[in-house]
Amino acid sequence: MKKIMICGSGGQLGQKLITAAKESLTDWRIFAYNRSSLDITRPEDLRVALAEAQPDICFNAAAYTAVDRAESEPDKAHRINVDGARRLAAACHENGVKFVHFSTDYVYAGDFNRPLRESDATLGTSVYARTKLQGENEVMRHHPDAHIIRTSWVYAEYGQNFVRTMLRLGRERGELAIVADQVGSPTYAADLAAAAIKLAVSTATPGIYNYSNSGVCSWYDLAKAVHELGGVTCNVRPISTSQYPTPAKRPSYSVLDTAKIAKVVGTPRHWREALVECMAGIEK
Repeated sequence: MKKIMICGSGGQLGQKLITAAKESLTDWRIFAYNRSSLDITRPEDLRVALAEAQPDICFNAAAYTAVDRAESEPDKAHRINVDGARRLAAACHENGVKFVHFSTDYVYAGDFNRPLRESDATLGTSVYARTKLQGENEVMRHHPDAHIIRTSWVYAEYGQNFVRTMLRLGRERGELAIVADQVGSPTYAADLAAAAIKLAVSTATPGIYNYSNSGVCSWYDLAKAVHELGGVTCNVRPISTSQYPTPAKRPSYSVLDTAKIAKVVGTPRHWREALVECMAGIEK
């Protein structure tokens, strides 16, 4: 029996990976590890988990994703996003395990006005972005056959994400001011997980792949769509990035070109279609 190992299984993507694996890899055994059962920064934890699971494929959904908090916790972000990714990639390579690692649109240089391709320049203008970029480099250095999936604006029915936050705040407040000059493509974690599994079991060339749902919107547009689908009556007012300063700089344009991965897993559906499905699963 073939086996898969999911690191970071307690997060929104990790949970969706478990669900997608159960649906598509019905004859595989799943070993799922959350942060309490596996600390990817600890070599001994990795040794024990890999010995237990003996996986054919490992998915790394474990990451430090608190973008603003990372500015004041750079060591912690580096320990998880760089050191942890390196140790896990190296351990998988040493044990002959296929490896899939998740990254972010934040790694791009951010000065593009057309969909971002995997070959485009990277920079990293925040602690989070830099540690994710360094993590990518460490993964490829220690596991040259790895697949890295860069994604954007991830959300699900649970966890901390923009969709759930907008739904909650829209019910609590009469008005919200949402940034309208940052545009990208929202990504439903269920679609990302399904694509990641398809990529992992394929014979696709190792390397970096972009994945998001199709279509483009701003955070303002997304908030309006969430309220519309959730039946929320709230006045949403568009503002500029300068009117909503944050500790970490966000990319103003992070639409991903998904043509490369589409050749392997199919064309991603539109973000609104995916959002409808997700909203139907969120408790009213």
